[in-house]
Amino acid sequence: MDSAAKDEMQPTLSPGPEWPEQERAERLARGAALKWASGIFYQPEQLARLGQYRSREVQRTCSLEARLKSVMQSYLEGVQTGVWQLARALESVQETREALSQACGLLQGVSQASQPLQPLREQVAQHKQLQALSQLLPRLRAVPAAVAHTEILIDAQQFLEAYVSLRELEQLREDTWALLGVLELPVFQGLDLLAEALGQAVEAAAGTAGKLAREDPALLVAAVRVAEVETGRKPPLGQAPRDWRQRCLRALQEGLERAHFGSPVLPAPGALAEWLEALRVALPVELATAEALVAPCCPPHYNVVQLWAYTLHSGLHRSLQHLLTGPELGAADAFTLLHWALHVYLGQEMMGSLELGPEADVSQLEPLLTVENIEQLEATFVANVQANVAQWLQNALDEEVAEWGWKQEPNTDSSGSYYSPLPAIVMQILEENIRVASPVSESLQRRVQGMALSELGVFLRSFSDALIRFSRDHLRGEAVAPHYVPYLLATLNHQSALSSSVSVLQLDGAASGALAPVEAALDDLQRRICRLVLEALLAELQPLFATLPSRRWLSSPELLESVCKRTERFCRDFWRVRNPTVQVLLAEAERAVVLQYLSALMQGRLVCRGADERTQAAERLEHDAAQLQQLFLGLGLEESAHCAPVLLALRKLLNLHDPALLGLEVACLRQQFPDVSEDHVSALLDLRGGLSQEQRLAALSFLKAGPPPSPCADRRALFSLVPAPAPESASCLRSGFCA
Repeated sequence: MDSAAKDEMQPTLSPGPEWPEQERAERLARGAALKWASGIFYQPEQLARLGQYRSREVQRTCSLEARLKSVMQSYLEGVQTGVWQLARALESVQETREALSQACGLLQGVSQASQPLQPLREQVAQHKQLQALSQLLPRLRAVPAAVAHTEILIDAQQFLEAYVSLRELEQLREDTWALLGVLELPVFQGLDLLAEALGQAVEAAAGTAGKLAREDPALLVAAVRVAEVETGRKPPLGQAPRDWRQRCLRALQEGLERAHFGSPVLPAPGALAEWLEALRVALPVELATAEALVAPCCPPHYNVVQLWAYTLHSGLHRSLQHLLTGPELGAADAFTLLHWALHVYLGQEMMGSLELGPEADVSQLEPLLTVENIEQLEATFVANVQANVAQWLQNALDEEVAEWGWKQEPNTDSSGSYYSPLPAIVMQILEENIRVASPVSESLQRRVQGMALSELGVFLRSFSDALIRFSRDHLRGEAVAPHYVPYLLATLNHQSALSSSVSVLQLDGAASGALAPVEAALDDLQRRICRLVLEALLAELQPLFATLPSRRWLSSPELLESVCKRTERFCRDFWRVRNPTVQVLLAEAERAVVLQYLSALMQGRLVCRGADERTQAAERLEHDAAQLQQLFLGLGLEESAHCAPVLLALRKLLNLHDPALLGLEVACLRQQFPDVSEDHVSALLDLRGGLSQEQRLAALSFLKAGPPPSPCADRRALFSLVPAPAPESASCLRSGFCA
C-alpha cells in the first residue's frame, strides 16, 4: 500500500470547540498561584528571597514542559502505530472476502452436479422403509388380535394387563410412524378408541372407590396405578397428553356426590330432619372409610381424606342452597336446619369427631349456610312462630274472656286471691320460644325475643280492648255479667302476674330499655282496669253524693256513713287482689271518693248562713276526713297513701273567723295543692258565705300574688280533676248573698 493511500486513511482532525475544562483548570491554577504568592510575600522580609523563588519556579516549569513533551511524543507514536495496524487489517478482510466468493462458486457447481442423484436417494429411502416394514410385518399382522385381547382385558377389569397390551400397540404404532412419517396404517385406526375405553373403565372404577375399597381394593389399586403411569408418560410429538389422574380425581368426587347428593328430589315438608339425621350418620362413616380403606389404595399426593371432606362439604353446600331456593320451609324445618348446620355439622357428632384425622377438618372451608341463608332461615322461623304465638295467645284470651260472663266468681288460689292460668300460659308460650331459640344462635334468640315482646304488646292491647267491650256491654245491659267487679279484680291479678314475670323475657346483655314498651303497656292496662273498677264504684256512689252538701249533711253524719257503707261493701273483695296492686287500687278508690266529695262541695248546693253553720261545716269536714281515712285504713290502705287530709285543709278555710286572714289561708292552700284554681277557691268561698265583694277579691288576689308553690315530685293532680262551677255573669248576684 503506497503512502498516498495511507495518507487517505489517516483521519483529519478538524478544529473543534475550545475545551471548557482546560479553561476552568487554568483559572483555578492562577487563583492558587496568586493565593500562594500573597501568602509568601505578605511580609516585607520575604521580598529579599524573590530571586530564589523565581529561579526555582523556572526550573519547575522547564521540568513540567519536558515531561509533557515526552508524554505527547509517546501518544503520537502510539496513534501512528494503531492507524498502520488498521490499514493492514483492512487488507486482510478484503483478501478473505475474495476467497469466500471463490468457495461459493465451487459449492454451486457441486449442487448442480448432485441433482441427477436425487431419484436414487428416494429409492434408497423407500428400500429402507420396505426393509423395516418387512421386519415389522409379523407384529402388524397380530395387531387386530391384540386389540381384541385388550378389549377382553378391559371388560374383565384387568387394568394392568390391558394397559401393558395397549402400550405395546401404541409403541408399535410409534415405531411405524418413525419409519413412515405421518402415514397412519389402517390397522391402527381403532387404537385411540381402545385407549379411551380403558380410560373410561379406570374412571368408572375410581367413581366407586368407596365400594371397591371395601370389596376389591386390588382393583382400585390397579386403576389408580394405570392412571398414574399414563399421566407420568411423555406423549409422542403431535399427541395431546392423556391426564388420567385428573379424570380419576374427578370421578372420585362425582361418585361420592352421586352416592349422597345425587337425588334431585328435595326432602318433603317435615322430612328434612330425617334427611339430616341420615347425613349425620353417613358422612362420618364415609370419612372413616376414606381414611382407613381408600387412602392406602391411593398415592399420598391424592390427599384422599381431604378430598373426601371437601367433596362431601361442597355437595352438601350445593344441596342446601338448592333446598333454600325452593319452596319456603316451615318453622320446624327452618329451626332444624339452622341448629344442624351451626352446631351438629361441625360438632363432635359429625365433622368434628375426635376419631377423624386433621385432614378431615372442614372448619376452614366456606360455611354451609351464608349470612344471607341464616338471615332467611331465621326470618322464616320467626315469622312462622310469630303466627303460631299470635294464634295461641288469641285462643287463650278468648277462653279467658268467655269466663268473664260465668255465673260463678273467679277461681282463687291458696291465699284466696283471684287466680287464672292465663298469665302463666302467656309467659310460658313466650319464654318457651325464646328458650328453644337460645341453643341455635344469639341472633335468632334476639329475633325471637323481639317477636315475643311485640306479641306481648299486641296481646296487652287486645286484652285492654276486650276489657273495654266487656265493660261497655255490661253497662249498656247487652251482656250483664253477674260478677262484673270480681272479674275486673281478677284481671288486675293477671296484670300483676305479667308485670312480675315479664323480666324473664329480658336476655342477658340486652339493652335495658328493651322491656320499656311492654312495661308501659302493662302500666296502661293497670290504669284502665282501675278506671273501670272506679267507674263502677262511682256509679253506686253518685246518687248519695247528689245530696251533699246540704242542711241535713251539716247536722247528721248519715249521708257519709251511707257512702262509707256502700264503699266498704263494694271494696270487700279488694283483698283478693295481690300486693302491691291492691294498694294502688285502694289509693285510687279513696282518691275517687275524695274527688267526688270535692266535686259535690263545688256545686254550690249549700251556702253557710252564719258562723255557726261554718263551724258545723268545718266540723263535718273534719269528721268526714277521719271517717274516710278510717274506712280505707280498715280496707288495708297504707297511711302514707291517703289523700283524705285535703278535707282538713278546706276545714281551715271554712272555720277561719277573721275574713282578713283568708288571703293567707288561700295562699297556704295553693302551696299544698298547686293545681287549685281561682274557680275552685271562689266556689269554696261561696260555700263559706258571709263575705263582701272586696273581701272575696282580696282573698283571690293572694292566689295570684302569693309565692309560687314549692316543687314536689310526689304531688298528684287533685283539684284539676274536679270540675269547677262555671263563673256567673257580672249581672247576677251570688247565691251566698241571695241566701
